[in-house]
Amino acid sequence: MEAFIDGSLRRLEVEQLDLVLLHCTPTSVYHKDSLFAGMDKLVEKGKIAHYGVSIEKVSEGLAATEYPIAAMEVIFNMFRLKPAEELFPEAQKKDVGILARVPLASGLLTGKFTKDTVFGKDDHRSYNRNGEAFDKGETFSGVDYALGLEAVEALKKLFGTQDLIPYALLWILMHEAVSAVIPGASKQAQVLSNVRAAQLPPLTQEQMAGVEAIYNQYIRPSIHENW
Repeated sequence: MEAFIDGSLRRLEVEQLDLVLLHCTPTSVYHKDSLFAGMDKLVEKGKIAHYGVSIEKVSEGLAATEYPIAAMEVIFNMFRLKPAEELFPEAQKKDVGILARVPLASGLLTGKFTKDTVFGKDDHRSYNRNGEAFDKGETFSGVDYALGLEAVEALKKLFGTQDLIPYALLWILMHEAVSAVIPGASKQAQVLSNVRAAQLPPLTQEQMAGVEAIYNQYIRPSIHENW
């Protein structure tokens, strides 16, 4: 690890990395004291300022909070509510920042997909829907595509819009434990749509409850306990 960090410092021409995240490592890693001790030494040497983890499962996040991590990346969106129940309170208690990744459930929560949408053969949304290549939860947050489309239609009615992007991002930011959201964008229009989340008024209690009700009806039974 230290050799990798040294190489990164040289390439970036900096003396210290602000934050290093261990990305989606095997579950067993979160119980290896030696690994985290090694990260602590990198902090002591001044090569990194802080470190954290990027997790797949809530159980992994809870295990990671037993170490002095500064931040945690976790899949969190309108189709993945479980982290807010147990992980977020523990993270807040230990002052661990939450970085919400896959905020739009691989695009499902944009509101732009239909049953006829075609994804390229090299797109994980084509070849990993059942976890054929990597963790199923990385694709549409583990939600069955057809079922997800039904839930999206319910969300559109709740918010009275066809463009769910700003509402989906704002919903995440409504959670006090979340430090930042990591949305993707490949076009200028997508960036502008993401920014709209900061321009909307806070969601109402009725809207927040509505999202949870839709999750409970469509999503919870099939994925809640998986991650």
